[in-house]
Amino acid sequence: MLSDDPNNERAFRALAEIVRRRAAETGSEEDPLAAPADEVERERAADLAVWALGEELAGNPRAWYPLIEVARLSVRDDHEGTVRRLTTASERDPSGRALVESLALLRGAGQPVDALGLGVGHWRPREHDPEVARHLVLAAIEAGRPLEAKQHLSSLDLYPDQRAVADLRTELARVVAQAEQTIPGT
Repeated sequence: MLSDDPNNERAFRALAEIVRRRAAETGSEEDPLAAPADEVERERAADLAVWALGEELAGNPRAWYPLIEVARLSVRDDHEGTVRRLTTASERDPSGRALVESLALLRGAGQPVDALGLGVGHWRPREHDPEVARHLVLAAIEAGRPLEAKQHLSSLDLYPDQRAVADLRTELARVVAQAEQTIPGT
């Protein structure tokens, strides 16, 4: 399935779980002279196995989901590598789903400024999933930039199906209005 569609999330997760389980099971049990592996070591081996799987699948020029999964594994330890992988994933996906996942990952890691940089550089409001707007607005607020959040919200005006984004616009307008109240002098 992954050779046909390298972005099949369900298939990737299922294969990653098999690889993770297998990597966690192997180790010192095979070597009677080695000390038993502790839980941290097993988790690290499982992560490395998933990393290898993601890197292998990311070699496909259409693959963006494996890059996001590898970025998820590297977000704590390799900032530049994470941003590079998320940038490549966002460039490979014309729908904007990779950009949504990338922005959510960066925001979840407490990196809203990086999320803003990635989003501003890659968001195409007319073509991409409107959820990109949610993450950009929230990232701007998290970065202490409510006026920038307002600009991202207004970019939803470019989306062709305005009825589809009406609820999102209303929700985000409330969030932006609350954030603007925190600006000194307003």
